[in-house]
Amino acid sequence: MIIDSHCHLDFEDYGPDRDEVLRRARQAQVVAMICIGSGRDIASARGAVKLAAAEPDVFATVAIHPHDAARMSDADWNEIDGLARAPRVVGIGETGLDYHYDLSPRAIQQQVFRRFIALARAAGKPVVSHVRDAHEDAARILRDERATDVGGVIHCFTGNVEDARRYLDMGHYLSLSGIVTFKNADELRRAAAFAPLDRLLVETDAPFLAPIPHRGKRNEPAYIVETVELLAGLRGMEPQALAHATAENARRLFALPAAAAGTAR
Repeated sequence: MIIDSHCHLDFEDYGPDRDEVLRRARQAQVVAMICIGSGRDIASARGAVKLAAAEPDVFATVAIHPHDAARMSDADWNEIDGLARAPRVVGIGETGLDYHYDLSPRAIQQQVFRRFIALARAAGKPVVSHVRDAHEDAARILRDERATDVGGVIHCFTGNVEDARRYLDMGHYLSLSGIVTFKNADELRRAAAFAPLDRLLVETDAPFLAPIPHRGKRNEPAYIVETVELLAGLRGMEPQALAHATAENARRLFALPAAAAGTAR
């Protein structure tokens, strides 16, 4: 039983066949999916909450992506504050820092990241962080804003062992995506082998980052099986054991109901 801890099922990429995507995920024994309501604009937060309300094995998070931090308005903040209290919203994110593209000024990204962590603490829900080329600043902000009070995960972790240690030392989880299957991901695989099993999650980040052998295709939750199998081999485990451990970690972090294990069909 697998939990996809980070996917974007609300995106228009799935408009024509979202029901089929969900069916394939369930056939692959994906028992729960966290739909990340932080996409191209605030409509993603609305869409994630709506999908989670309609599907028994889908849960939601809400925020604004760091790419769009500079576009946040007071109305956006008010709406997200309300959505954060919706019954099936289990986290705040993805928020964070992206210094690779710098689509929003870094100072504004940092300010917005701090405010989302404050919202997570007020709502009592964990923080889902996007960090690219910004590990030092992200770790500092997470410490400063006491994200450990509610817990959190570094989604699509792509750092090295030292980056992993930085987050693990503050009690965060690391979520691994299909990137870990890529040929040039040796440093990431070393970090994945280094991290304690009880601090690992798995994700697709669908529709992005399809694992080998699906690379180049639209990603979907069913493809998470490839990531689970690679990680299991890397750690000398059976895939079922790796899947069970990461699913339990996701349930613990996001306070998912135990009944989530019975929703695959």
